[in-house]
Amino acid sequence: MQAGRTALDPRALAIQPQREAGVRRYNSVLQGADALLREEGLNGFSIPALADRLSYTRRSIYKFFPTPYAVLNALTEEYLERLDAHLRSAAAHMGEALPWDQAVTAVNTEAANFHNAHPVARLLILGGAVTDESFRVTEYAIHKLGRLLHELLAQRALAVPADPDVASIAVDIGTAVFRVSNLYHGRVTPQYAAESAHAMVAYLHKYVQPDGEAAA
Repeated sequence: MQAGRTALDPRALAIQPQREAGVRRYNSVLQGADALLREEGLNGFSIPALADRLSYTRRSIYKFFPTPYAVLNALTEEYLERLDAHLRSAAAHMGEALPWDQAVTAVNTEAANFHNAHPVARLLILGGAVTDESFRVTEYAIHKLGRLLHELLAQRALAVPADPDVASIAVDIGTAVFRVSNLYHGRVTPQYAAESAHAMVAYLHKYVQPDGEAAA
């Protein structure tokens, strides 16, 4: 996410590598951070611990990641991009014949499956923002997934208002239910996934209209 970055604390942002060797080092740091977070959680995460794990100097990590938050934010953004790609693939394979409420439920189930398959994504996305920048990245993801929902409805000649952004609000409602499940159970349970989909569909029912008609 590039928009708005200049207004944020640069210490919370990763420095993108320009050379091939730097790209390899950058990616290996993120992979090492992912493994460290899986094993130790946020409480056990630090640049020194990451450097020890990778047998890197701390300076070589700080070159691309000025603070631990920069690592966490970069990893959060990477998982959000993967989530978006996963859901778009799922939506593309379900066909346009599936009724819109069933399509929303199916995509929501895929989102739950993604979080349950990726514990670090669950920790970073559903566990709450760790910095202002990660909060903005999550806002960006809600907006991006809202566009996916708009497209899902448009495939069925349906539409919802853009102001307020009903699709993004629906995504945020569903994500909030996931967060509660993660808080109570450490994962998105089938019951909470069903509640998430139910909450989204119930909210959208007020606005979904044949494309070109005004919503009530």
